Amino acid sequence: MTKYLLVDTANTFFRARHVAFRGSDSWEKLGLAVHITLNAVLKCWQKQKADHVVFCLEGRSWRKDFYEPYKKNRAVARQALTEAEQEEDKLFWEAFDDLTKFLKEKTNCSVLRCEIAEADDIIARWIHKHPNDEHCIVSSDTDFVQLLADNVTQYNGITQELHTLKGIFDDKGNPVIDKKTKQPKEVPNPEWLLFEKCMRGDTSDNVFSAFPGVRKKGTKNKVGLLEAFEDRKNKGFNWNNMMLQRWVDHNGDEHRVLDDYNRNVHLIDLTQQPQEIKDFVDNHIDETVEEKHQTMVGAKFLKFCGKYELNKVADNADKYAEFLQAGYKK
Repeated sequence: MTKYLLVDTANTFFRARHVAFRGSDSWEKLGLAVHITLNAVLKCWQKQKADHVVFCLEGRSWRKDFYEPYKKNRAVARQALTEAEQEEDKLFWEAFDDLTKFLKEKTNCSVLRCEIAEADDIIARWIHKHPNDEHCIVSSDTDFVQLLADNVTQYNGITQELHTLKGIFDDKGNPVIDKKTKQPKEVPNPEWLLFEKCMRGDTSDNVFSAFPGVRKKGTKNKVGLLEAFEDRKNKGFNWNNMMLQRWVDHNGDEHRVLDDYNRNVHLIDLTQQPQEIKDFVDNHIDETVEEKHQTMVGAKFLKFCGKYELNKVADNADKYAEFLQAGYKK
């Protein structure tokens, strides 16, 4: 059995950007983002005793063709950036491309980018193609909770927490305590989280709700999400009572809940991509992943550290070199 680290690279890098102290200049933020990204992988590598790292990158998502509003909110947000923010954004993307180029050309890690799919799709299909192996997803994205299984965990490099079906643990292996309840944090049922998101939509990706204003728990006269979820397998009264409801949007267009729910399942459920997308990503993985035999990885990494003034990372270059030189074995 092999243990893989599957890195949601853009998520880890750009979330780390916002950890910098106020007043930090762009170069300091940049160095910190690279540092946190590499450090998250190193910590996970050491704790999980992994065998190989797969860095997954973003392509142009097939979802934009399937659903026109998908992530349009992000384009609007980019247009609202000031000139200084746009310049910083450009600098970060250049550094990100530089990092992924280094990982692809100078290390033995696998680097995957599929032209029509997102990193989420690549990670989901990698897990599907390696059912007898163990996987740890390195990302802060809660969308991956749906993939948690006995052989799949998720490590949040920002909070330094490991999410498993058994609970949430810190870097020392201790349960993370909820500040409000003073009890160990629990991972919600992945099936429930997925169902709720497909019903409520995903504002971060501009995926609209299938039933705006729906209650979590029903009343005497109305079925809620909990009741419909419990009836999802039998497809009985509670399920149909909710799914066959109709509502009218602000443009006067009528929607049936079931139709919008099924649309959102395709967009959000990482096991329900169209078959042609699954086949395309699977073929890309098969054709791209290979055994690499890069030598002098540690020396090349030191040179990369020098470029971004990663002095603390460079001081421990031998530790980082462990995962950078660990190749894929077919």
